[in-house]
Amino acid sequence: MRKSYFFFVLLVILICQQVQAQIFPNLGGQRVGISSLTFLKNTLSPRSIGMGGADVTLTGDGYSFNTNPALVSELKGLTLGLNNLTFGGNNNHTSFNLAFPVATYSKLTLSLNNLSSGVMEKRTEFQPNGTGELFYVGQTVLGAGYAQQLSDMFSFGGQVKWIHESLAEYKSNSIGIDLGFLYKTDFKNLRFAAAVQHFGGNSSLKGSEKPVTYTRNSAITIDQFSAPTLFKMGASIRAIETADYYLTCALQLNHPNDNAENIRLGGEFVFKNKLSLRAGYKVNVNGEKWPSFGVGFMFPEAKLPFNIDYGFYPSDFLGMYHSVGFYLPLGKKSETPRTVGPVEMN
Repeated sequence: MRKSYFFFVLLVILICQQVQAQIFPNLGGQRVGISSLTFLKNTLSPRSIGMGGADVTLTGDGYSFNTNPALVSELKGLTLGLNNLTFGGNNNHTSFNLAFPVATYSKLTLSLNNLSSGVMEKRTEFQPNGTGELFYVGQTVLGAGYAQQLSDMFSFGGQVKWIHESLAEYKSNSIGIDLGFLYKTDFKNLRFAAAVQHFGGNSSLKGSEKPVTYTRNSAITIDQFSAPTLFKMGASIRAIETADYYLTCALQLNHPNDNAENIRLGGEFVFKNKLSLRAGYKVNVNGEKWPSFGVGFMFPEAKLPFNIDYGFYPSDFLGMYHSVGFYLPLGKKSETPRTVGPVEMN
């Protein structure tokens, strides 16, 4: 117990030192804008949005497919999750997630998410108000994964994703990989986790329509860029716990390949396993200087128990982000915990 507490304090100190180092200078800021497929950065979990993106150690739910695949191992049986994220420019990012057991401690996952920007009008240098032609922009991700609980303390998970992007006549296809790990302790539900998201090769748009050149060089080509790979690590602890309520505090360090490192702070207050109140804050994230908030409603006594979640936060560039989610755990309410080593018989 003391050892687990020591590791948690050590992680907090290291991350706080990282925050201080970010102030002078802003290391990583020179990497801004070097990746493609930036829609992958959207947070597809209302619970995560409400907690400022501190999601790598959250208990498994119907949105864990998009935060840390190792968390899926905590789901009990068949689980269905749905989520819709809306933000500026009439953008809607919808996700569908399904997890089902293949063994007592193993889960297979299927996920599908799509970002639709709606219909837009073509514009050129000489017709800035529109040419009268319309085009569509859309991005789709189809994923399949596996999560395994190796013991009652350690889990891992992974997901392979096919990523499709469409911009008028231009299209791209690429492959991405997510990997995650989770370590749990018996001290105040102290949890440590790390995950890598959107790891893959370079991609570029390809199409039959040639770029409009006018007075520019006619030898214009479309460059290739990497996906927005993200490494994140964090810890969470149940700081306060009584028979009726508990408070979880989470701390997370994000290291993206196309921007500066940043810190996520989040808290979740749960009352009688029926109501959740959430708040979070992002440190060193340009354009997102305001806190985020969220709420969740759990109906464990319903004939088919389900959860409804909502999260929101304001941004300087794309206005208010709103996320509404629903997930339905169709499996058993309890599952025999996994043990390590042989079981002794009396």
